[in-house]
Amino acid sequence: MTWLDALILGVIQGITEFLPISSSGHLVLMEDFLGLDFENLKSFDVMVHLATLLAILVYFWKDIWGMLKEVGKFFTGKAKWNDPYAKLIGYILIGTVPAVAFGLTMEDWIDSNFRKVEMVGGMMIGLAILFLLGEFTFERLNKKTSVKTKVKEKVDTARDYLQPGGFEPAELRRMKWWKALLIGVFQAFALVPGISRSGSTIVAGLFQGIKRETAARFSFLLGIPALAGAGLLTGINVAETGKLGVSFLNLGIGFISAFLVGLASVFFLMNYLKKHSLKVFSIYLIALGLSVFV
Repeated sequence: MTWLDALILGVIQGITEFLPISSSGHLVLMEDFLGLDFENLKSFDVMVHLATLLAILVYFWKDIWGMLKEVGKFFTGKAKWNDPYAKLIGYILIGTVPAVAFGLTMEDWIDSNFRKVEMVGGMMIGLAILFLLGEFTFERLNKKTSVKTKVKEKVDTARDYLQPGGFEPAELRRMKWWKALLIGVFQAFALVPGISRSGSTIVAGLFQGIKRETAARFSFLLGIPALAGAGLLTGINVAETGKLGVSFLNLGIGFISAFLVGLASVFFLMNYLKKHSLKVFSIYLIALGLSVFV
Protein backbone atom coordinates (compact mmCIF):
# COMPACT_ATOMS: atom_id res chain seq x y z
CA MET A 1 0.00 0.00 0.00
CA THR A 2 1.29 3.44 -0.97
CA TRP A 3 0.46 6.73 0.76
CA LEU A 4 -1.85 7.55 -2.16
CA ASP A 5 -3.72 4.26 -1.67
CA ALA A 6 -4.11 5.11 2.03
CA LEU A 7 -5.42 8.58 1.18
CA ILE A 8 -7.90 7.25 -1.37
CA LEU A 9 -9.23 4.53 0.95
CA GLY A 10 -9.44 6.98 3.86
CA VAL A 11 -11.46 9.44 1.81
CA ILE A 12 -13.75 6.66 0.56
CA GLN A 13 -14.28 5.42 4.13
CA GLY A 14 -15.07 8.95 5.33
CA ILE A 15 -17.66 9.48 2.61
CA THR A 16 -19.30 6.07 2.49
CA GLU A 17 -19.47 5.36 6.24
CA PHE A 18 -22.04 8.14 6.57
CA LEU A 19 -23.64 8.47 3.16
CA PRO A 20 -26.00 5.48 2.72
CA ILE A 21 -23.99 3.79 -0.04
CA SER A 22 -22.01 1.12 1.90
CA SER A 23 -18.47 1.77 3.09
CA SER A 24 -17.55 -1.93 3.14
CA GLY A 25 -18.85 -2.39 -0.40
CA HIS A 26 -16.88 0.55 -1.76
CA LEU A 27 -13.72 -0.56 0.03
CA VAL A 28 -14.03 -4.05 -1.48
CA LEU A 29 -14.48 -2.60 -4.97
CA MET A 30 -11.62 -0.11 -4.54
CA GLU A 31 -9.26 -2.69 -3.02
CA ASP A 32 -9.97 -4.91 -6.01
CA PHE A 33 -9.38 -1.98 -8.39
CA LEU A 34 -6.09 -1.04 -6.70
CA GLY A 35 -4.97 -4.68 -6.50
CA LEU A 36 -4.65 -4.67 -2.70
CA ASP A 37 -4.86 -7.73 -0.45
CA PHE A 38 -7.68 -7.46 2.11
CA GLU A 39 -5.94 -9.78 4.57
CA ASN A 40 -3.03 -7.35 4.88
CA LEU A 41 -5.28 -4.33 5.45
CA LYS A 42 -7.00 -5.27 8.71
CA SER A 43 -4.99 -2.82 10.80
CA PHE A 44 -5.79 -0.08 8.28
CA ASP A 45 -9.46 -1.06 8.47
CA VAL A 46 -9.35 -0.55 12.25
CA MET A 47 -7.83 2.92 11.91
CA VAL A 48 -10.30 4.29 9.37
CA HIS A 49 -13.25 2.91 11.34
CA LEU A 50 -11.93 4.53 14.52
CA ALA A 51 -11.60 7.77 12.54
CA THR A 52 -15.25 7.69 11.50
CA LEU A 53 -16.21 6.80 15.07
CA LEU A 54 -14.37 9.93 16.23
CA ALA A 55 -16.28 11.97 13.62
CA ILE A 56 -19.57 10.72 15.12
CA LEU A 57 -18.45 11.63 18.64
CA VAL A 58 -17.47 15.13 17.53
CA TYR A 59 -20.60 15.88 15.51
CA PHE A 60 -23.08 14.46 18.03
CA TRP A 61 -21.22 15.69 21.10
CA LYS A 62 -24.41 17.15 22.65
CA ASP A 63 -26.13 13.77 22.52
CA ILE A 64 -23.01 12.00 23.79
CA TRP A 65 -22.71 14.48 26.66
CA GLY A 66 -26.40 14.09 27.49
CA MET A 67 -26.06 10.31 27.68
CA LEU A 68 -22.86 10.53 29.75
CA LYS A 69 -24.62 12.78 32.27
CA GLU A 70 -27.45 10.26 32.43
CA VAL A 71 -24.96 7.48 33.16
CA GLY A 72 -23.59 9.63 35.99
CA LYS A 73 -27.11 10.01 37.37
CA PHE A 74 -27.47 6.23 37.32
CA PHE A 75 -24.49 5.80 39.65
CA THR A 76 -25.78 8.49 41.99
CA GLY A 77 -29.30 7.04 42.05
CA LYS A 78 -30.85 10.08 40.32
CA ALA A 79 -31.56 8.48 36.95
CA LYS A 80 -35.14 8.51 35.66
CA TRP A 81 -36.39 6.29 32.87
CA ASN A 82 -38.63 9.09 31.58
CA ASP A 83 -35.60 11.25 30.81
CA PRO A 84 -35.09 11.39 27.00
CA TYR A 85 -31.42 10.47 27.21
CA ALA A 86 -32.09 7.57 29.57
CA LYS A 87 -34.53 6.21 26.99
CA LEU A 88 -32.02 6.82 24.23
CA ILE A 89 -29.38 4.78 26.08
CA GLY A 90 -31.87 1.95 26.51
CA TYR A 91 -32.86 1.97 22.85
CA ILE A 92 -29.21 1.97 21.74
CA LEU A 93 -28.49 -1.03 23.96
CA ILE A 94 -31.52 -2.88 22.59
CA GLY A 95 -30.60 -2.00 19.00
CA THR A 96 -27.02 -3.18 19.47
CA VAL A 97 -27.97 -6.74 20.47
CA PRO A 98 -28.70 -8.07 16.93
CA ALA A 99 -25.42 -6.73 15.50
CA VAL A 100 -23.41 -8.27 18.35
CA ALA A 101 -25.12 -11.65 18.00
CA PHE A 102 -24.86 -11.63 14.21
CA GLY A 103 -21.25 -10.42 14.22
CA LEU A 104 -19.98 -12.97 16.74
CA THR A 105 -21.57 -15.91 14.94
CA MET A 106 -21.52 -14.97 11.26
CA GLU A 107 -18.63 -12.56 10.57
CA ASP A 108 -16.11 -15.15 9.31
CA TRP A 109 -18.75 -16.82 7.14
CA ILE A 110 -19.76 -13.45 5.68
CA ASP A 111 -16.15 -12.52 4.87
CA SER A 112 -15.55 -15.80 3.07
CA ASN A 113 -18.80 -15.81 1.09
CA PHE A 114 -19.85 -12.20 0.50
CA ARG A 115 -16.57 -10.28 0.14
CA LYS A 116 -16.66 -10.69 -3.63
CA VAL A 117 -17.14 -8.01 -6.25
CA GLU A 118 -20.21 -9.63 -7.80
CA MET A 119 -21.88 -10.16 -4.44
CA VAL A 120 -21.23 -6.53 -3.48
CA GLY A 121 -22.82 -5.32 -6.71
CA GLY A 122 -25.91 -7.44 -6.12
CA MET A 123 -26.28 -6.24 -2.53
CA MET A 124 -26.01 -2.61 -3.62
CA ILE A 125 -28.84 -3.07 -6.10
CA GLY A 126 -30.94 -4.79 -3.44
CA LEU A 127 -30.28 -1.95 -0.99
CA ALA A 128 -31.33 0.61 -3.62
CA ILE A 129 -34.66 -1.19 -4.08
CA LEU A 130 -35.10 -1.23 -0.30
CA PHE A 131 -34.60 2.55 -0.22
CA LEU A 132 -37.37 3.04 -2.76
CA LEU A 133 -39.73 0.78 -0.80
CA GLY A 134 -38.88 2.64 2.42
CA GLU A 135 -39.59 6.04 0.87
CA PHE A 136 -42.89 4.77 -0.55
CA THR A 137 -43.93 3.38 2.85
CA PHE A 138 -42.89 6.58 4.64
CA GLU A 139 -44.99 8.72 2.30
CA ARG A 140 -48.01 6.45 2.73
CA LEU A 141 -47.72 6.49 6.52
CA ASN A 142 -47.49 10.28 6.60
CA LYS A 143 -50.54 10.67 4.35
CA LYS A 144 -52.56 8.58 6.80
CA THR A 145 -51.52 10.71 9.76
CA SER A 146 -54.56 12.49 11.22
CA VAL A 147 -54.80 16.28 11.54
CA LYS A 148 -54.89 15.93 15.32
CA THR A 149 -51.63 13.95 15.30
CA LYS A 150 -49.95 16.48 13.00
CA VAL A 151 -50.97 19.36 15.30
CA LYS A 152 -49.60 17.45 18.30
CA GLU A 153 -46.33 16.86 16.44
CA LYS A 154 -46.02 20.59 15.69
CA VAL A 155 -46.61 21.43 19.35
CA ASP A 156 -44.06 18.82 20.46
CA THR A 157 -41.49 20.14 18.01
CA ALA A 158 -42.01 23.75 19.11
CA ARG A 159 -41.65 22.74 22.76
CA ASP A 160 -38.52 20.72 22.07
CA TYR A 161 -36.81 23.66 20.39
CA LEU A 162 -37.01 25.45 23.74
CA GLN A 163 -35.20 22.60 25.47
CA PRO A 164 -31.42 22.03 25.38
CA GLY A 165 -29.92 18.95 23.80
CA GLY A 166 -29.34 17.53 20.37
CA PHE A 167 -31.76 14.62 20.08
CA GLU A 168 -35.41 15.44 19.38
CA PRO A 169 -37.42 14.32 22.44
CA ALA A 170 -40.71 14.44 20.48
CA GLU A 171 -39.45 11.76 18.10
CA LEU A 172 -37.93 9.85 21.00
CA ARG A 173 -41.26 9.78 22.82
CA ARG A 174 -42.75 7.97 19.84
CA MET A 175 -39.95 5.40 19.81
CA LYS A 176 -40.71 1.93 21.21
CA TRP A 177 -38.35 -0.82 22.29
CA TRP A 178 -39.44 -3.07 19.41
CA LYS A 179 -38.78 -0.26 16.93
CA ALA A 180 -35.23 0.08 18.25
CA LEU A 181 -34.81 -3.71 17.99
CA LEU A 182 -36.01 -3.70 14.38
CA ILE A 183 -33.56 -0.93 13.48
CA GLY A 184 -30.87 -3.00 15.19
CA VAL A 185 -31.75 -6.02 13.04
CA PHE A 186 -31.35 -3.89 9.92
CA GLN A 187 -27.99 -2.71 11.26
CA ALA A 188 -26.88 -6.33 11.60
CA PHE A 189 -27.56 -6.89 7.89
CA ALA A 190 -24.94 -4.23 7.16
CA LEU A 191 -22.20 -6.69 8.13
CA VAL A 192 -22.64 -7.95 4.58
CA PRO A 193 -20.44 -5.90 2.20
CA GLY A 194 -22.58 -3.81 -0.12
CA ILE A 195 -25.25 -3.09 2.48
CA SER A 196 -24.87 0.33 4.09
CA ARG A 197 -25.15 0.45 7.88
CA SER A 198 -26.47 4.00 7.88
CA GLY A 199 -28.71 3.32 4.90
CA SER A 200 -30.23 0.13 6.28
CA THR A 201 -30.96 1.69 9.68
CA ILE A 202 -32.38 4.89 8.18
CA VAL A 203 -34.70 2.91 5.92
CA ALA A 204 -35.78 0.81 8.92
CA GLY A 205 -36.89 4.08 10.49
CA LEU A 206 -38.75 5.09 7.31
CA PHE A 207 -40.72 1.84 7.39
CA GLN A 208 -41.91 2.92 10.86
CA GLY A 209 -42.76 6.49 9.83
CA ILE A 210 -39.76 8.07 11.58
CA LYS A 211 -38.44 11.24 9.93
CA ARG A 212 -35.28 10.78 7.87
CA GLU A 213 -33.07 13.14 9.88
CA THR A 214 -34.22 11.62 13.19
CA ALA A 215 -33.68 8.10 11.87
CA ALA A 216 -30.22 9.14 10.69
CA ARG A 217 -29.34 10.63 14.09
CA PHE A 218 -30.42 7.47 15.89
CA SER A 219 -28.60 5.41 13.26
CA PHE A 220 -25.28 7.14 13.88
CA LEU A 221 -25.63 7.03 17.66
CA LEU A 222 -26.54 3.34 17.37
CA GLY A 223 -23.40 2.87 15.31
CA ILE A 224 -21.10 3.94 18.15
CA PRO A 225 -21.07 0.54 19.94
CA ALA A 226 -20.97 -1.27 16.58
CA LEU A 227 -17.98 0.68 15.25
CA ALA A 228 -16.16 0.51 18.59
CA GLY A 229 -16.80 -3.22 18.90
CA ALA A 230 -15.74 -3.99 15.34
CA GLY A 231 -12.58 -1.96 15.81
CA LEU A 232 -11.79 -3.74 19.08
CA LEU A 233 -12.29 -7.22 17.62
CA THR A 234 -10.19 -6.47 14.55
CA GLY A 235 -7.55 -4.84 16.76
CA ILE A 236 -7.35 -7.96 18.93
CA ASN A 237 -6.98 -10.08 15.81
CA VAL A 238 -4.15 -7.88 14.53
CA ALA A 239 -2.45 -7.98 17.95
CA GLU A 240 -2.63 -11.78 18.01
CA THR A 241 -1.05 -12.14 14.59
CA GLY A 242 1.50 -9.41 15.31
CA LYS A 243 1.27 -8.13 11.75
CA LEU A 244 0.30 -4.56 10.97
CA GLY A 245 0.57 -5.04 7.22
CA VAL A 246 0.60 -1.26 6.76
CA SER A 247 3.19 1.38 7.70
CA PHE A 248 2.51 3.87 10.50
CA LEU A 249 2.62 6.70 7.94
CA ASN A 250 -0.14 5.15 5.87
CA LEU A 251 -2.18 4.39 8.98
CA GLY A 252 -1.93 8.05 9.96
CA ILE A 253 -2.88 9.26 6.47
CA GLY A 254 -5.88 6.94 6.42
CA PHE A 255 -7.02 8.03 9.88
CA ILE A 256 -6.78 11.78 9.26
CA SER A 257 -8.40 11.67 5.82
CA ALA A 258 -11.23 9.41 7.03
CA PHE A 259 -11.91 11.66 10.04
CA LEU A 260 -11.95 14.98 8.17
CA VAL A 261 -13.97 13.70 5.22
CA GLY A 262 -16.26 11.75 7.56
CA LEU A 263 -17.04 14.85 9.60
CA ALA A 264 -17.91 16.76 6.44
CA SER A 265 -20.04 13.85 5.19
CA VAL A 266 -22.16 13.51 8.32
CA PHE A 267 -22.70 17.28 8.37
CA PHE A 268 -23.84 17.16 4.73
CA LEU A 269 -26.15 14.17 5.19
CA MET A 270 -27.90 15.48 8.32
CA ASN A 271 -28.75 18.69 6.47
CA TYR A 272 -29.59 16.95 3.19
CA LEU A 273 -32.13 14.58 4.77
CA LYS A 274 -34.18 17.46 6.19
CA LYS A 275 -35.51 18.24 2.71
CA HIS A 276 -34.53 15.33 0.47
CA SER A 277 -35.22 11.61 0.18
CA LEU A 278 -32.95 8.60 -0.35
CA LYS A 279 -33.93 8.26 -4.01
CA VAL A 280 -30.75 9.85 -5.38
CA PHE A 281 -28.69 7.32 -3.44
CA SER A 282 -30.84 4.54 -4.93
CA ILE A 283 -29.97 5.69 -8.44
CA TYR A 284 -26.27 5.79 -7.57
CA LEU A 285 -26.29 2.30 -6.01
CA ILE A 286 -28.16 0.77 -8.94
CA ALA A 287 -25.73 2.33 -11.42
CA LEU A 288 -22.66 1.22 -9.45
CA GLY A 289 -24.08 -2.24 -8.81
CA LEU A 290 -24.86 -2.81 -12.47
CA SER A 291 -21.41 -1.60 -13.53
CA VAL A 292 -19.90 -4.56 -11.67
CA PHE A 293 -21.61 -6.95 -14.07
CA VAL A 294 -20.77 -5.04 -17.24
